[in-house]
Amino acid sequence: MNSVNGISPVKDRTVRLRIMSTTDVHACLMDYDYYRDQPDASIGLVRTAALIASARHEVPNTLLVDNGDLIQGTPLGTYAAKKYASIEHGQGQYVHPAIRVMNAMGYDAAALGNHEFNYGLDILDDVIAGADFPYVNANVYFDDGLGLEPEECRRNRYKPYVILDRRCLDDGGQAHDIRIGLIGFVPPQIMDWDQANLEGRVKVKDILLSALEWVPKMKEEGADLIVALAHTGFDGKVTLTDGNEENAVLPLSLVPGIDALTFSHTHHVFPVDLHLLDTSFKDETGELLPDINLDKGTIHGIPAVQAGFGGGHLGVIDLSLQFVQGRWQVVQGTSAVRRLEKEADVDGDARHRDAGIADLLRQDHEATVAYANEPIGTIHAPLHSYFSLVQDDASVQLVNHAQTWYARRIIAASMPELSHLPVLSVGSPFKAGRNGPKEYADIPAGPIAIKSATELYLYDNTIKGVRISGRLVKEWLEMTAGAYNRIDPLSSEEQPLLNPQFSVFNFDVISGITYEVDVTQPAKYKLDGNLNDPHTSRIVHLRYQGAPLDPDQEFIVISSNYRIFGGGNFPGIREAELVIDSEAESRQALIDYITACGEIPAEVEPGWRFVPMEGPLNVTFTTSPDAVKYAGDFPHIRFTGRMNDQGFGIFCLDLGPQSPERNAATRNPGKIGLKGSFH
Repeated sequence: MNSVNGISPVKDRTVRLRIMSTTDVHACLMDYDYYRDQPDASIGLVRTAALIASARHEVPNTLLVDNGDLIQGTPLGTYAAKKYASIEHGQGQYVHPAIRVMNAMGYDAAALGNHEFNYGLDILDDVIAGADFPYVNANVYFDDGLGLEPEECRRNRYKPYVILDRRCLDDGGQAHDIRIGLIGFVPPQIMDWDQANLEGRVKVKDILLSALEWVPKMKEEGADLIVALAHTGFDGKVTLTDGNEENAVLPLSLVPGIDALTFSHTHHVFPVDLHLLDTSFKDETGELLPDINLDKGTIHGIPAVQAGFGGGHLGVIDLSLQFVQGRWQVVQGTSAVRRLEKEADVDGDARHRDAGIADLLRQDHEATVAYANEPIGTIHAPLHSYFSLVQDDASVQLVNHAQTWYARRIIAASMPELSHLPVLSVGSPFKAGRNGPKEYADIPAGPIAIKSATELYLYDNTIKGVRISGRLVKEWLEMTAGAYNRIDPLSSEEQPLLNPQFSVFNFDVISGITYEVDVTQPAKYKLDGNLNDPHTSRIVHLRYQGAPLDPDQEFIVISSNYRIFGGGNFPGIREAELVIDSEAESRQALIDYITACGEIPAEVEPGWRFVPMEGPLNVTFTTSPDAVKYAGDFPHIRFTGRMNDQGFGIFCLDLGPQSPERNAATRNPGKIGLKGSFH
């Protein structure tokens, strides 16, 4: 039984220890939106620092940790990575601005997230070398080239855990020496997502198996309590018998000896009120899953916290320890989150930011602003992603055209034997509300800069291409169609269209073909890529060049390393024949394409739509309330005037056969215009 439960204290002295956690900061160090080139008081370690100072002041004993996904995610992260790439590895010539800030803020330890590996192991080693605090990870191992399975590897690539000896004051002011163990974990899927950076150099073990191996050793070494810094999310469907799970918090909370959990990866917040809690913590009826206590902030009785994204929240775990049976043990624990917006007004009041931290970042921040504002072209109409989940979208199509343009250049230059194959391209709306109603692309017409390309393509992915059949193209789209709830065409009740558990970065739109999505049918695939209903099909009227797509026809499909190497669990893609294995960044291809074109019409060409439906339908979807300014451009979309608890606007979508949507580009195939696109 874990130490939070079932202990009878034998002494009256109580030590109260507070563990503060940041996570998924994603290079949001300043309170600044580099895409909009304006301050943003809802993000940034420069503001989280004020929350941390306040939380520290309240209690005598504290620890501050970070849970990973720190160095990637904004133009500042890209700028810093380019800086590392330009200097000699291992020379210590540059300290990452995030590390510089964390050193100043007095972090006690940090864990690695999956995005720490995006820039390669050498840059990651250089980043870690600048830290005045330990980095911990227990499930990444050296690949010794012996053909061993991950479970057989024995040499950890990083320090698996640390035990910090801390002198803590009890309630009466008496000092006691307490040994605090901290252990870190990262999803095993990094071997897929960053295969080019990691294959042949490291192997990654299952999170649960690693915890079962290392936690007892930490106890043997004298740890009084153990905190898992787990860069993994919560999935209520995961069991103890599952292996290599990406989101393993639930089984991890059952590991004997773990006294507290800081977790991350999915950008959710835990604990929060039930109506704000992500659906992954609830059953199909919307009720809280068993063994989760929101009042105490526990999972299976273990205090656990997830601090959102971008420095917008601070996770706080409060533990009470008593000296029981000859050692200090946790007898009680609770968790909570503190939200940045409550501490800062919307005008960016400087009183709520740490001026010293801002000064540390000033040089890198100013260089990033200059880099992000380098001009690359012009667009003739606004590009936005507000409706990218419910209709053809110019912002996604622009990325797809850039990838097609780049792939065709590669094929022409070095793979002429593939020139007879049609090229399709896959893009996703990365900024489509994953982190809240403010996170959507919105680029005004006129001159555009590098920041616009980074807004459309957030991640440091590289371009890959596979040769697949038309049959697999259809299955790819069937997986994407899991983004939607099933709609009853006979119901007049309000029916939300979007599946809240489906990640927007897995909503793949394939350009070069046309298709319709029948949301009256059940989804063919579950979110994990396993079949939900093998006899159903949501993808209909799938066509290439106007004719029904031949399931045996071969295509080259361009996507990212994340998708091609298994990210999102798309059926059959990981096993497909890799024919384009480029290390060029997808974002850079987009920048180069816009630069080459000079001017971008930003018009939507026909791609996909929903199957029209008869009936008294009331289908709704959520997006940013800012989308209202564009809703008038689409007669089939109407704002209801209502908002949900998360601050998203609720819009109606007309799916009727006479809808004025169907959409303008679909009705007018001649209105196509992206330079370099295929027709």
